[in-house]
Amino acid sequence: MQTIAIVGASVAGVRSAHALRSAGFDGRLTLLGDDPHAPYDRPPLSKAFLAGTTDEAGIALLDAEDLADLDLDLRPGVRATALDTAAGALRLADGTDLAADGVVLATGGSARRLPGTAELAGVHTLRTLDDARALRAELVPGARVVVVGGGFIGAEVASTCRALGLDVTVLDGLATPLAPVLGPTLAASCVALHAEHGTTLHTGAAVDGFAAAATGDGSRRVTGVRLRDGREVPAEVVVVGVGITPNTAWLQGSGVKVDDGARTDDGLVTDVPTVVAVGDVARWSRGTSSHRHEHWTSAGEQAEVAAANLLAGTTVRRVAPSGYVWSEQYGRMLQLAGHPDPGDAVEVLHGELDAGRFVARYRGADGTTTGLCGLGEPRAFGRLRRSELPRTR
Repeated sequence: MQTIAIVGASVAGVRSAHALRSAGFDGRLTLLGDDPHAPYDRPPLSKAFLAGTTDEAGIALLDAEDLADLDLDLRPGVRATALDTAAGALRLADGTDLAADGVVLATGGSARRLPGTAELAGVHTLRTLDDARALRAELVPGARVVVVGGGFIGAEVASTCRALGLDVTVLDGLATPLAPVLGPTLAASCVALHAEHGTTLHTGAAVDGFAAAATGDGSRRVTGVRLRDGREVPAEVVVVGVGITPNTAWLQGSGVKVDDGARTDDGLVTDVPTVVAVGDVARWSRGTSSHRHEHWTSAGEQAEVAAANLLAGTTVRRVAPSGYVWSEQYGRMLQLAGHPDPGDAVEVLHGELDAGRFVARYRGADGTTTGLCGLGEPRAFGRLRRSELPRTR
C-alpha cells in the first residue's frame, strides 16, 4: 500500500494518521477535512472555548512539528463527494480525483436540527468551531438561553452558560435525562446539578415549535420555544443538542454498506477490504450486535485497530472498547467506564449520591462488575477503575 487517504480531520482522523505512521506506513498520507480550519479538538467547544477561557491555539490537534513528523498532506476545507473503490480514488468537491490504495473513513456526523429552525436567527447547534464562535458571540449579559436536550452536550452548554451568569433552561423529553446511559439512579444524582446551580430543568418536555419576531433586516429571530403542553419558554438564544447523523451520504455506490454509520466488522474493516472506518461514523458488528460510539476516547482506541488491519489487508486486530466517557458539568467531572446496562444494580463505593460526589459500581444479573460511574471524584474513580475494571484502562 503506497497511498492512504483519511477522510475527516477531527480527532479520529488525526489519531488514524498517528497510528498509521506508528505502525510503519511510510507512503503518501493525505488528511482531508471539509471543515475549513486546521484539525481541532471538539470537547472544549462546549466548555473552555465557549466560556472564552481558551482560544483556537489551545484546541489545535496538530502543530508544525506534528505535521513534519507525520509527513502529512493536510487539506482543510476539502470535501470528498464520492468514493470509487474499484478505481481506488476519491472524488473531491472541486471535481478532481485523489488516488488512494487505502481509505480511512473518519467523517463523523452532523448535528441534528429541529424543523423550522434553518432560517431562524438565534437557534444554534454545536458541532464545529464556527458553531462555537457563532454561539459565543450571542452569549451576552441578560440573554435567556434555552437548551433543547439534556444529554452530555446539552448539560455542558448549560453549565458553561450558567458560569457566564446567564439565565438557562434545559428541556428534555425524558423523565430523567441521561438515564438511558447511566441508569435512573445515577442519572438522577447527575441531573440534580442543574437545580443546584440555578438552571431550570423541564423534563418530559416535547418541543412543538418556536416563537419568533421580525428583525430590522427582514430576518426572523427566535423569542421562545413552544412546548406540546401549551407552555412557551422565552429565549433570546436556543441551543439544540439532540444528537448527530453520521456523514455517510457521500458513500452511496461505493460498495461500503451504510446503516446509521459505515458498517464494519469488529476490526473496523468495511465490506471493501481497502476501506476502514473510525470514530463517530463507524458502526462495527460482533455476532448479532452492532455498535457506534460517539465518544472521544473510542476514536483513539479504534484508530490503532483500523490502522493495523488496513495495512495488513485483513482483520488481524479486533476492537476492545474501554467504554470510557467523560463530561465536565458545573465544575465536576462525570466519568463512565465499562459497558453497563441501564438496568444493572448500582452500589456506591465512594462518596454519597445525595452529595453529588461519588463513585459507583454497576453489577450485572450474574453479580459481575459491568462498569463504573463517578461524579466529582476523578482520583477515586481512577483508583477504583484500576482495581474493578483493569482491562478498560
